[in-house]
Amino acid sequence: MSLDLPPIPPSDLDPFGTAFFDNPYPEHERLRQAGPVVWIERYGVYGVARYDEVHHVLNDWRTFCSSRGVGLQDFSREKPWRPPSLVLETDPPEHDRARKVLARVLSPVTMRDLRDGFMEAADRLIRSLVGREIDGVADLAQAFPLSVFPDRIGLRHEGREHLLPYAGLAFNAFGPDNELRRTAMERAAPHIAWVNEQCRRENLSPDGLGARVHAAAVTGEVTGDEATLLVRSLLTAGIDTTVNGIGAALYCLGRFPDQFAALRADPSLARNAFEEAVRFESPVQTFFRTTTCDAELGGAAIPEGAKVLMFLAAANRDPRRWDRPDDYDITRKTSGHVGFGAGIHMCVGQLLARLEGEAVLHALARHVTRLEITGDPVRSYNNTLRGLASLPMRLI
Repeated sequence: MSLDLPPIPPSDLDPFGTAFFDNPYPEHERLRQAGPVVWIERYGVYGVARYDEVHHVLNDWRTFCSSRGVGLQDFSREKPWRPPSLVLETDPPEHDRARKVLARVLSPVTMRDLRDGFMEAADRLIRSLVGREIDGVADLAQAFPLSVFPDRIGLRHEGREHLLPYAGLAFNAFGPDNELRRTAMERAAPHIAWVNEQCRRENLSPDGLGARVHAAAVTGEVTGDEATLLVRSLLTAGIDTTVNGIGAALYCLGRFPDQFAALRADPSLARNAFEEAVRFESPVQTFFRTTTCDAELGGAAIPEGAKVLMFLAAANRDPRRWDRPDDYDITRKTSGHVGFGAGIHMCVGQLLARLEGEAVLHALARHVTRLEITGDPVRSYNNTLRGLASLPMRLI
């Protein structure tokens, strides 16, 4: 590695503070302007906010690994707060074995089988909300995934109120030991216990997606304990990111009525309208990787064992990659955005999230003539996720 690499500019940003969460975009621009790699002084980590560097880190798992944790915690130095995810927090070959099982369970064929039912369920829900003052988060962004996804997994009805808190906990845990993480951990025990128990084979319905995961234990692809962890990953991937993705789409369409008009004129744009909302709002804001060796990134020297914080949301609005990045445009070619990650660790639930988002937006286009935000949105704070706790709306 060259010894003549330029110094890395420092930043005093706290990327896990509520002031940043309220409006991250000016700070994203400062990070991008500072250089391809910055030094986040508060946490002693490297940061990348430009598209090219984020995309490179996501795609080079050999140099920037996930098996030492995708949060601030380094699993080689600290005990993980829970058994690591077999897909999110492992690298090949362990990752490939687990990923293969989930990819088969959540395959395009499965999505085709689910499609009609999801579309019908979204139609029913939207028709029941037309003409009403609603909370776009509780009544729609949360209500729809929770009405279709747990049944398809094969979960029991009792105790499903634990699903959202558990998913929020998992994403808060990727951050530092701040108030958000501590509060989530203090409340974690009942949510963790319920989720872990429900992911066991005997507690899942025999015809659900969870049972298909456990079938891989019968064939020896994974062990029984690993199958339970994979069902847990399925739950984490299929709830919070989908809820925040649908919430982001509602928030965008409410703020940009011309785009909702375009969606109404052509409901086939529903999938792309959801995809553009994921790029524009980036429900998953950040993830970490850890260097496995001395590395060079964006002309900067990074030592082995360093944490690298990827600002996915900043990459998704990098003007070096996107034309008019701060415009929400449902006709935009969104391929290449990193809202679901990239490379071998790309979100395992992405096809499911896209299907659910498309179903909701397609139903809105068919049954709603005007979508109005009627009050101030309330932001939900999370160390990793960007979303709303409440979105007062009227569907007309």
